[in-house]
Amino acid sequence: MPESAATPLSAEYLNMLGCVRCGQCLTACPTFVLTREEAEGPRGRIALARGLAEGTLTLSPDLARHEWTCLVCDACTAACPAGVQMDPLQVSLRATVAAPETLRARFYRWFGLRVILGAMWRLRIVVTLLWIARGLSVDTFARRSGLARLLGLERAMDLVPTSLSDDHLHADGTAHPPVPEVSAPTRVQFFAGCLMSTALAGIDRASIRVLQRAGCAVEVTRGQGCCGALHAHAGDLDAARARFKATIAAFAGSADFVVVNSPGCGAMLRDYAHHLAGDPDWAERARAFSARVVDFTQFMAPRHLRMTRRLDLTVTYQDACHLAHAQRITAEPRRLLRSIPGLALREMAESTLCCGSAGFYNLTHPETATALRERKLDRAASTNAEVIVTTNPGCLLHLQAGLTARGSTTRVRHIAEILDEATAP
Repeated sequence: MPESAATPLSAEYLNMLGCVRCGQCLTACPTFVLTREEAEGPRGRIALARGLAEGTLTLSPDLARHEWTCLVCDACTAACPAGVQMDPLQVSLRATVAAPETLRARFYRWFGLRVILGAMWRLRIVVTLLWIARGLSVDTFARRSGLARLLGLERAMDLVPTSLSDDHLHADGTAHPPVPEVSAPTRVQFFAGCLMSTALAGIDRASIRVLQRAGCAVEVTRGQGCCGALHAHAGDLDAARARFKATIAAFAGSADFVVVNSPGCGAMLRDYAHHLAGDPDWAERARAFSARVVDFTQFMAPRHLRMTRRLDLTVTYQDACHLAHAQRITAEPRRLLRSIPGLALREMAESTLCCGSAGFYNLTHPETATALRERKLDRAASTNAEVIVTTNPGCLLHLQAGLTARGSTTRVRHIAEILDEATAP
């Protein structure tokens, strides 16, 4: 590689060389499925990144646009016979190539990542203010007056959950004993997350209750916060690495498992070992931490969980990308759902095709995100299911916004909520 290419992208050069251009990734890629353009598929994006790294291509708005339209869903990674890893390639690429966006979009990205997600107390304040604003119908006024459109916040407001409250889950080291008590409980540390512990705190609490009923002693580890996935995928690698190290330091406990109920977070937590491999002070600590991380459904599937209630529900399951592709977990959520008395699981077509949420993607690329969401909701509707079950908070909010826009009575629920209801005393 030329000396001028000594950027974060250079660390992924051998990864790029692994691409043999076979094309098996193409039909798995959401943007290629929509456009049928070579540059909008993984093979094309890798070729562009390699040309940039080798100096045979110069950075242009067109090149940047094609790279930033990637959802980083990792479907291509799962399909690649040569083992090319798209997620770390995109993280490095975005740390090198700025997003082609407006000044206002850049401000919102900086404000969201550096200010709001920079500290959990600030995020809790924002979520509480949103809860108060909804109670006072400020959101309704903002829409009707045109203020939301003027500020470019209409789409963001669509994603605000209806179940907002000021009752957040604080990561304060609280220990939750198994229920009922067992002589030798499995000790786990629970990764509460940022969005999950605030705007969707009810899902976190449901997850903890299910873990307790499975004989686990659950610690909501003190000092944790955002995992850094959103920062990494937005190209802010310095802030991401700071979050990586803070998380590893917070979870330096003796529990065998770190259980996470958000696949986007879980995939990044398991990738810490890769992203910090070149840091002599953190490489080994990152490897040891990542080895302990396990998804909620993967952790629960082999454990005895007593079902106490019959749920007469027809559901369909939507595979979250960072669970199905990045972590290769597809059977365990279905096994858990099928274990619930009365529940009927109907499979939808293209369940593993991205729904278009992808972190901030539904805000930065609304047309593509909406097209993918409508495709997903059409597939779900064909099953006549009452509930779409997912495992990822971004998918949940994105799909629910689409259902609300359609005027549909179908609901979206996290699998932890379903299990909590089925195992409640």
